[in-house]
Amino acid sequence: MLKISTNVSIPDAEIEMSAIRAQGAGGQNVNKVSSAVHLRFDIRASSLPETYKERLLQLSDSRISSDGIIIIKAQQYRSQEQNKSNALGRLQELIKAAIVVQKKRRPTRKTHNSVKRRLDSKSNRGQLKSLRKKVID
Repeated sequence: MLKISTNVSIPDAEIEMSAIRAQGAGGQNVNKVSSAVHLRFDIRASSLPETYKERLLQLSDSRISSDGIIIIKAQQYRSQEQNKSNALGRLQELIKAAIVVQKKRRPTRKTHNSVKRRLDSKSNRGQLKSLRKKVID
C-alpha cells in the first residue's frame, strides 16, 4: 500500500514491478543480477480520485506515456530492494506534485517612485556622458 496523502493510497496490486538488469558499469554484478526495477502504473485503471487522474494526465512528463501509464526505471542502487523503494518514492513524489495547485499570478504595477528613480538615473547617466566631451571655446 503506497500512501499518497491522509485519505488517498494506492494498493500494491495496481503497481506492476519487474526486475531487469541495470545498465552501465558495474562489472560482473551487472551481468549476473537483475537489480534494476521497472515500475508501471496505469493512471486510468487505478483507484485514484478523478481529480488526481485528470491532473496526472495533463502533466507533460516524459515518464507518462500517451496511454496514461507511468513508467519509472530505478537503477541507482546495487540492491533490488533499494531500487524498489526508490521507484515507489518517485511515483509518490510525482503524484503529490501533480495535485499541488499553483497559486495564480497577479500582475503588479510599477510604483510611481520606481519609475521616477529609473528616469532620474538615466538622465544622470546622460549628463555624466555629456561632461566627457571635449570643451569647445
